[in-house]
Amino acid sequence: MSTGPETLRVGYVPEHFSTPLFFAQNKGFFADRHLNVELLPYPSGTGAMAKSLESGDLDVAIGLTEGWIAALGKGADAFKLVGKYVDTPLCWAISTGGQRGDMVDAQSLAGGKKLGISRVGSGSYVMGYVLADQQGWLNTEQEPFDWVVLNDFKNLRDAVNKDHAQGKEADAFMWEHFTSKKYYDSNEIKRIGEIYTPWPSWHIVAHSSVSKNVGSVATLRAFLKGLDEGVKYFNTHRDEAVDYIANNLDYTAEDAREWLKTVEFSKDCMKVEPNVVDKTVEILKKAGVIRGDEFPAKGMVLDLHT
Repeated sequence: MSTGPETLRVGYVPEHFSTPLFFAQNKGFFADRHLNVELLPYPSGTGAMAKSLESGDLDVAIGLTEGWIAALGKGADAFKLVGKYVDTPLCWAISTGGQRGDMVDAQSLAGGKKLGISRVGSGSYVMGYVLADQQGWLNTEQEPFDWVVLNDFKNLRDAVNKDHAQGKEADAFMWEHFTSKKYYDSNEIKRIGEIYTPWPSWHIVAHSSVSKNVGSVATLRAFLKGLDEGVKYFNTHRDEAVDYIANNLDYTAEDAREWLKTVEFSKDCMKVEPNVVDKTVEILKKAGVIRGDEFPAKGMVLDLHT
C-alpha cells in the first residue's frame, strides 16, 4: 500500500450501503485502531474503482461482487478479494423513460436493444449478461444488447428519455432498486422489471501489494475489524441509520426503512467464502462474462485469517 502502513485510501459508492462505513469512520472505530482512513467516493461505481486500483490510486475498495469477480476472471491482477461486506443479494431494477410506451417489461429488450451501462465491466454491464442468460438471449454470434456507456446514474436516466434523430439514446438500464425509486415516484423513469444477483451483493478488495508487506496486512486487518464495528453499530442504531440516509444520501426516510428490511451486512467483513466465489465464477462463465479459464477462482482471494 503506497500511502504507508497506517493510512488507507478507501473507495466506496456514496449510496445507502455505505452507511456502516460512514459509522466506522465517524464513530472513531478506525481511529481507535490507529488508522488514518481516507474515504473516496465513486458515484460511478465498481468499474471506476477497479481502474483506480489498477493505477494505484486506491488501496481498498468496497464494490459490487459481480464487478470485482468479472474483472478478476478476465485476468485483472491489481487487487484481490479480502472480505465480504453484504450477505444479501442486490435487487437490480430495470428502468426506462417515464413516458416510454414501447418498453413495458424485460422482454421488450429482446433483439439487441440499447442497454445503458455505467461502464464496461461495471455491475450494470455484468448484470446485462446475467439477464440475457436468464431470458435465453445469449448466443455466440452477437452481443445480447447494443451497449451504451453513460458513466453515471444521471446520464442513464437522461438517456432513456432523450430524443435523438433515430430514437432514444438508450432503451433501458439497470440500477439498484431503492436508488431508482425516487425517480419512479417522480415519473422521470419507470420500472419494467427486476433481477436479483445470484450471489451476496458487495465484497471488499485490496490492492495486490498488500500481501507483500506484513505491515500492510496488519493495517488491512485493522481496517476490516473497524468496519465490523461499523456494521455492529448500524445494526443496533437503525433510527440513526435512517436519519443519516435520509439527510445525506438523497433517499426518503420511508425508503430507507424499507431498505433496512431487505439488507443484511456481514458480521465478519474479513471473510470470503470460496464457494460463493466459485458459484459466481460459474454463473458469469455461463452468462458469457468470463470466457475460458483465464484466472482460477482460488487465485482471486487473499485469506487474511491465516
